[in-house]
Amino acid sequence: MKEHQQLEWKETWKDEFLRVVCAFANADGGILQIGKNDKGKIVGLPNPTKLLEDIPNIVRDVLGIIVDVDLRQESGGEFLEITVDPYPNPISYRGRYFMRSGSTTQELKGAALDRFLLRRHGRTWDGVPIPGVQITDLSASAIARFRHLAAASGRLDAVDLSASDASLIDKLKLTEGNYLKRAAVLLFHEDPETFVTGAFVKIGFFRSESDLAYHDTLHGDLFTQVARTIDLVRTKYLKAAITYQGIQRIERYPVPVDALREAVLNALVHRDYAMAAPIQIRVYADKLKIWNPVVLPDGWTVQNLLGEHSSAPYNPTIANAFFRAGEIEAWGRGIQRIFDACRTAATPEPQLRISGHDLWLEFPFSQAYLDSIGSGREVTAPVTDPVTDPVTDPVTDPVHRVVRALAAGEMSPSALWIRLGLKHRPTFRENYLRPALAQGLIAPTLPDKPNSRLQKYRLTEKGRSLL
Repeated sequence: MKEHQQLEWKETWKDEFLRVVCAFANADGGILQIGKNDKGKIVGLPNPTKLLEDIPNIVRDVLGIIVDVDLRQESGGEFLEITVDPYPNPISYRGRYFMRSGSTTQELKGAALDRFLLRRHGRTWDGVPIPGVQITDLSASAIARFRHLAAASGRLDAVDLSASDASLIDKLKLTEGNYLKRAAVLLFHEDPETFVTGAFVKIGFFRSESDLAYHDTLHGDLFTQVARTIDLVRTKYLKAAITYQGIQRIERYPVPVDALREAVLNALVHRDYAMAAPIQIRVYADKLKIWNPVVLPDGWTVQNLLGEHSSAPYNPTIANAFFRAGEIEAWGRGIQRIFDACRTAATPEPQLRISGHDLWLEFPFSQAYLDSIGSGREVTAPVTDPVTDPVTDPVTDPVHRVVRALAAGEMSPSALWIRLGLKHRPTFRENYLRPALAQGLIAPTLPDKPNSRLQKYRLTEKGRSLL
């Protein structure tokens, strides 16, 4: 036999071995045998009768638990066997917490300790209340955007959607007594990083693993982060392969939009926010990789994620809000939907890898796509559509350039600004956007909500005529 998750040998008893007993109690239980060497051979035990009396009392007084201590006899001699049951509540040894990992005893610290204590107390990370935050501190525009999404999804009653902000927040189970939960801050506060370090997204374009060309960071409430991340990755970091069917322009991206959307949603909704690091999206000439920290249900592997499985969200309160908004399903099919979207678009199958708490989802680009865009790729500046590239576009009139840019379809203000290659936002608003609106060449998609973060612009009939 060898030492394993539920078995350990010690030659003699020392009070410091209480940490092993503590680790067994915090895990699946186990047996500590006193009087054997590290090969499991009996070496004899002085005063076993006294230890039979002392050890149960020491364990009870220091750890607060009860263990069985028995004297065993084998051909090689006598040894003590301490049997430890698993305990549902957390057990500490002098204020420190230990857990079994394989055949070793590990002290829990930092995020691992937080996860352990929350789980043992029947809580989830996103369900912990935060003092000092009121509903009035939440973003009114973020809540209004959620109402719009939830109304479109049909997953909230009209009565709930028309209720006050306080009633809606309570309906979403984002409160505990007089306190808001962590989930409420992430979902609806305009700056959740004030309370949760690392609650943002970082995107970068890499020439190689160590050579970063340029990058962006995206902040704000989670719904905003999702929308802006998808928008920015497609408009700035991915280059479309362009073909034509007659006069119809067809753009094919290396990562299907449905797959990208599911991947970003999975990363933001299900990540471990106790890890103080942002989600990372790395774009290369031939692939896109998304990293986020995760905590899988006990015993789960990559195979569980790739196969059929029940929905077991790590952040159930956050997941519930995104479900009500129609952004995700509640059937544990997120990974499957990513793979299905890639198969439908005939792009390479993604690669999923988990190492510890690190989850990497990699989208390799097809060779056909790489061949279509050529071997050279500009990586010293944001990637833009060649049709509207400010360097090659002979049109210099600002309003006409806006019209030509929107010929590719609706765009958010930030996407349009990037597509035009401008560096000064006030210039974009005063010389480009407002004159085009004033002349009736373009129109907002949400005219009743001019300041909405979901706002986009489209061509009008007059604008299309100008083309």
